[in-house]
Amino acid sequence: MTKATIAIVYHSGYGHTARQAHAVEQGVTQLPDVATLLLTAQEAPEHWHRLALAEAIIFGAPTYVGGPSAVFKAFQEASSNAVMSKGLGWKNKIAAGFTNSGSRSGDKLATLMQMALFAAQHGMHWVNLALPPGNCSSVGRETDLNRFGFFLGAAAQSNTDEGPEVAPPEADLATARYLGRRVAETTLQFVRGRNPG
Repeated sequence: MTKATIAIVYHSGYGHTARQAHAVEQGVTQLPDVATLLLTAQEAPEHWHRLALAEAIIFGAPTYVGGPSAVFKAFQEASSNAVMSKGLGWKNKIAAGFTNSGSRSGDKLATLMQMALFAAQHGMHWVNLALPPGNCSSVGRETDLNRFGFFLGAAAQSNTDEGPEVAPPEADLATARYLGRRVAETTLQFVRGRNPG
């Protein structure tokens, strides 16, 4: 049976995005034959070799002032010298992304776009959310998956006066789990296609 390792590299300033990262990991582990590697953006530079062995990397960061946090950007920039300049070491890996902000929009799309461009620069294959927008009709609910209608990745919202023990809400965590499972399914399809038999 083909096995795959899916890494999740994230930064969380206040704990909310960490909660989202753990939900992504829960989604990944819903499938057999998949192992996870959960690293903060601060830890990741000590584990370039482990990331090189992963079949997929899911990136996560809070959206601060219209883009990923500075800590996550530092990880991205460090990868340029450690991975990209040494022959596109992440080429043909699967990639995806998630983000969280204090407001409903928060310009989260800009963060997801930046992550997708980052993956493209590494030669990775980006996996989108593949969920219809939720909560977009008179019968929609705040509990719908993809309640903000993002397509590029999983988006969450955490009220700025609530801690990570209650925010982001379950709908956003369920969307993150959905993304994790989708990436796991896609990664296994990709790996098995590359190694038939």
